[in-house]
Amino acid sequence: MFDRVVKGTIIAETASIEDGWVGIENGRIVAVGEGTPPEARQLDDYGRALIMPGVVDGQTHATSCKGMEGIADATRSAIAGGVTTLVDMPYDNPEPLDRPARFKTKAEAVAEHAHADMALYATATRETGVNEIEALIALGAVAFKISSFESNPVRFPRIAEDLTLDIFEALAATDVPLGIHNEDQEIVLARMARAREAGIEGIEAHSTARPLAAELAATAQFLALGQAAGAHAHPVHLTAREGFDLVAAFRNLGARATGELCVHYLWFDAADDGPRLGARMKVNPPIRPGVIEGLWQAIEEGNVAFVSSDHSSWPIDFKLTASIFDAGAGVPGLETLLPAFFTLCSRRGLDAARMAADMLCARPARFFGIDDRKGAIAVGRDADLAVLEEGAFNWNEAGAHDGLKWSPFNGEEFAVRVAATYLRGAPGWNGSDVVNAAGTGELVKRATKGWYA
Repeated sequence: MFDRVVKGTIIAETASIEDGWVGIENGRIVAVGEGTPPEARQLDDYGRALIMPGVVDGQTHATSCKGMEGIADATRSAIAGGVTTLVDMPYDNPEPLDRPARFKTKAEAVAEHAHADMALYATATRETGVNEIEALIALGAVAFKISSFESNPVRFPRIAEDLTLDIFEALAATDVPLGIHNEDQEIVLARMARAREAGIEGIEAHSTARPLAAELAATAQFLALGQAAGAHAHPVHLTAREGFDLVAAFRNLGARATGELCVHYLWFDAADDGPRLGARMKVNPPIRPGVIEGLWQAIEEGNVAFVSSDHSSWPIDFKLTASIFDAGAGVPGLETLLPAFFTLCSRRGLDAARMAADMLCARPARFFGIDDRKGAIAVGRDADLAVLEEGAFNWNEAGAHDGLKWSPFNGEEFAVRVAATYLRGAPGWNGSDVVNAAGTGELVKRATKGWYA
């Protein structure tokens, strides 16, 4: 007799199973079937609702505002959004995760605060150089990230090209990728100054002051350094097809290169949505005008590794400035990633459930080397499940569980809502409330070879 059986339309690893079921024991999937379910201590029957794998959100910033305590709010939001694993960035408040002691501190915070599982990025700084990379990998870091643009001299510093090359060389013999926030600092600072001098400081100046040229320049140099070192280079947010074309070009030259897309670049257009949203849609690199169709072409051509939220935990007060250049960058996104991406796929006539299972679950799990446990409804994996009810649902920012209560998606209509979430076989979200306890979440460590196995 199984501990639990969850019944519905199962979006399994290789097929979608109507009238299907998932058998769970000790937090793992032990059977997937069709028709009459086996006996279980608990049967949860969702009728025709879609049973998806739990989402692996490959880019989140849980600690950028409240520090380690911010993990609680972020993971509550995650579990309410069908996200069962957050891959969290290393730019913690007040110091970046660049050494083993800080990794251990964050791991302890996960054990204390998390409602969902978490995997951790690490970084290298000028202070540590490459000396801690091996130890951080041994502790379970799933990837490393740096930035070519300095948002904060301590927490989010710019890493110059000499150290970038050193990091690539240190990672070359491993399967661990190096990600980058990819904007050329000199170009951006000069264009921002030019806009300010001209008195152009509204949202319309954001994408022009951080032009695509700055993104492509930083991306190309980063990919070239990765190619030279023989390491895996991964720009974590490309905003236009041209960036993904660059990644494909380097990959065709034999480089280990991938590129990531965030869902807000697919949903919002700077020209259409900027006047309405203003700083509420400010992210870096910026949302651009007229690029959405090209991004879908990049997906269709296989040049997008996976799709993430880039969830940022900044309160709305961070946005309320007279100049767009002084407003905080980043938007909350853990509860909107799955329904927004599903909706976009559905609007294009795609098999939205299978696309979401691939781009939000299977691909990021493989990329971060956690697909021994995460990313699919398959025997042996963790029983992480997201139950989706189909219909027409308006997103209300006031109902968010992230402690922020604001969203650029406020009022947008989604084709699905998350009706339930299971973390390792146990209920975490019942459609209206987070029902698991802080500390339920676990640290997930890199265990498989990942993208270039």
